[in-house]
Amino acid sequence: MAQIYSTSTFHRTVPIDLMKEFTICESFSRADTEYCVALERPAAYGSMIGEFLIRQGTLRQGSTIVEIGGGYGSLMKGFLSAHAEMVKKVIMVDLSEGLLRRQKKTLERWHEKVRFVRADIHELSGAIRGADLIIMNEVIGDLDTMINIEPEDLPHQVRRLVDSYGIDIPSQGCFNLNIGAIKLIESICGKGIPIFLTEHSSDPIIPQDLGFLSRGLDLDSYPRKIDLFKHCEYTIRFSHLIQTAHALGRKTQTGALLDLISIKKSPALNMIFTSRACSTDYQEIMFELLDHIREYRWLIIT
Repeated sequence: MAQIYSTSTFHRTVPIDLMKEFTICESFSRADTEYCVALERPAAYGSMIGEFLIRQGTLRQGSTIVEIGGGYGSLMKGFLSAHAEMVKKVIMVDLSEGLLRRQKKTLERWHEKVRFVRADIHELSGAIRGADLIIMNEVIGDLDTMINIEPEDLPHQVRRLVDSYGIDIPSQGCFNLNIGAIKLIESICGKGIPIFLTEHSSDPIIPQDLGFLSRGLDLDSYPRKIDLFKHCEYTIRFSHLIQTAHALGRKTQTGALLDLISIKKSPALNMIFTSRACSTDYQEIMFELLDHIREYRWLIIT
């Protein structure tokens, strides 16, 4: 029977420990973490995202940025350390009071530019005004997911999204749908604010020169459950977000997160990944990183 899985209570009440999860943001929280050995040019993740957004023309001088679900504040710290001169104001939005306290400490250096708001983004999204860019990094997989849906018996809210945005669904067999993520994109698209987001995807894109990363990976599936500490999240079917944005008259760009993280590419990577070679610290780091990051996509909606 179809039902909604929500992490709202978890994020409101449970102390969040991101070290119990593998996150790209914390793996590259600084330019000297152990994972930075994998990079051509070691840099903090937020710095890399800022450079990418500048190249894409999405980050402009004097921008007001809203980051939703900013974790420990590591992304924004790297972002502001490298690109503060581009930013007029930052608003950090999070459901977790503990994470907001952590973000305030992390971003104290820029206290005159940064505000902090505790809110459920589903409740707040309709009130966002005056932002030039919304960043959602590794967070939309935590939004509400409708699970165990039968194609021949769609719940009303699923039927509305499918019919409104031409969202593809399987013809048979139960599936899951990222209704929270789709509704959030729907809400923000209505305001015309550019969005940059990343997440685990159920329809990943593998860079052509790293084709070996597709081994054992379904490139065209529907959201699947990822078990985490005291909760779970679901991978995101990016095609659904893109279909929603296009139906609302917005433009999109998308690709693999590996597009913006400058990993050192060599024949050794193929060997490490395909043979699961982890006999040295370097091999262990590279295998863990590649196994996770291969599922990640980025999406810009303008």
